[in-house]
Amino acid sequence: MRTPYCVADYLLERLKHCGAEHLFGVPGDYNLQFLDHVIDSPDIRWVGCANELNAAYAADGYARCKGFSALLTTFGVGELSAMNGIAGSFAEYVPVLHIVGAPGSAAQQKGELLHHTLGDGEFRHFYRMSEPVTVAQAILTEQNACYEIDRVLSIMLRERRPGYLMLPADVAKKPATPPVNALTERTSHADSTCLKAFRDAAESRLASSKRTALLADFLVLRYGLKDQLQKWVKETPMAHATMLMGKGIFDERQPGFYGTYSGSASGEGVKEAIEEADMIICVGTRFTDTLTAGFTHHLPAAKTIEIQPHAARVGERWFTGIPMAKAVEILSALCKQHITRQGTPARQAPLTHRHQDETLTQENFWHTLQPFIRPGDVILADQGTSAFGAAALRLPTDVNFIVQPLWGSIGYTLAAAFGAQTACPDRRVIVLTGDGAAQLTIQEMGSMLRDQQHPVILVLNNEGYTVERAIHGPKQRYNDIALWNWTQIPQALSQNGQAECWRVSETGQLAEILEKVAHSEKLSLIEVMLPKEDIPPLLSAITQALEARNNA
Repeated sequence: MRTPYCVADYLLERLKHCGAEHLFGVPGDYNLQFLDHVIDSPDIRWVGCANELNAAYAADGYARCKGFSALLTTFGVGELSAMNGIAGSFAEYVPVLHIVGAPGSAAQQKGELLHHTLGDGEFRHFYRMSEPVTVAQAILTEQNACYEIDRVLSIMLRERRPGYLMLPADVAKKPATPPVNALTERTSHADSTCLKAFRDAAESRLASSKRTALLADFLVLRYGLKDQLQKWVKETPMAHATMLMGKGIFDERQPGFYGTYSGSASGEGVKEAIEEADMIICVGTRFTDTLTAGFTHHLPAAKTIEIQPHAARVGERWFTGIPMAKAVEILSALCKQHITRQGTPARQAPLTHRHQDETLTQENFWHTLQPFIRPGDVILADQGTSAFGAAALRLPTDVNFIVQPLWGSIGYTLAAAFGAQTACPDRRVIVLTGDGAAQLTIQEMGSMLRDQQHPVILVLNNEGYTVERAIHGPKQRYNDIALWNWTQIPQALSQNGQAECWRVSETGQLAEILEKVAHSEKLSLIEVMLPKEDIPPLLSAITQALEARNNA
């Protein structure tokens, strides 16, 4: 017999309204009664993970594909384990709702010395810890639950960042009234005077610019403006590029796209196309150390127009309260009006497959991988040689490219790929991870196999933390790791045999295996043997900059 409608049901209904169809997490005694409602829900499917950190990464990967996700942990031990993943979502603008099953309200009021607490009768320590890494938080009670759920979710949707709900076990069962209206994001409207001032200021710059360039980054993706930017560059002939986190915004094989801009570490064609333009339009950019080779970008305020989620800048002047979508609309119309065919520098030649068989290196690995990429793929590249090597790939249309270079938590990618494949079961997921990174989260491969997922996982085996070797201590033992037999691991993590594994050390072998797994219905793990201290050129420039700053 179905139980009466309660707070748990209300929360699940709101998750559905936000676009989530799955709930990631790990069960614990304080969230089990809420989980009963999850299991009974016709709209939300429970997805158990190997541990809470992996669950947070999986929820992050899911949200980067679907726009929103939810994570469930138990109080204290569970939520603290997940906090690293939630912090990454906060840093990189990913809306993940963290639901924490907590001890009952009466026990909290009495200050009982319960398990999973610090034994001091205080139940808000971890709530306070969550505040810096979430954009909205609430402790749910019988009286406030529905209102607070809506408040937290609304702020999350507006700001594209995580939220936190503490759900005491008894509150989950309290009666509630189903929502009358769907939860919708409130659209902010800019002041008309401010919009006119912004338009006039931008027009005066663009009308006199002989060469205009567009630089886009990940906030374009977070705020759903990918289609608008693609239309913009299609209608207006100007040079355009992305930063590393923004890869995938454009069809990178079309004319006008120059590559990944990384400050002084950029390829010459990219650097010239962006930095030497008369006017550079920066949309959704964040100039962090790893994305700019230690802040070596040269984009003076006087020759840039910057668009952020809730403000825009022309030269030195800021215009606040302008939504990013509106600013893009204005600028794309102005560019269409004022920009005609412009002279642009020659593009760098894209990576092409070399037909001769060679021992695998960082350089020829990426050349061999390039033909394997096809429209619609979801590519996840872990921080280090994987992400910065993948920067050289030219992506076709509709590719989701997922990296985490700002938060930079190694191991993120493999668990995030589980979430991405859950979100996109009909798309091909490609995982690029180092051996050191994969050791941190390899357990989630068991969840992939349990759910019959079939990603292509390439483990770049260079015997340790190669990115750390490049920064400092190339011969030091702290950069060494235990050497695993990677091709045997899927067998240990599953009893269904739905995996195929290979170890490759030559380009010909890799090309042959990639062709074999292109349409495989099994999980494919390819161990790619690479030289111990070999790193991509972009990573070399970035690690030199990081070492210099660390020594300063």
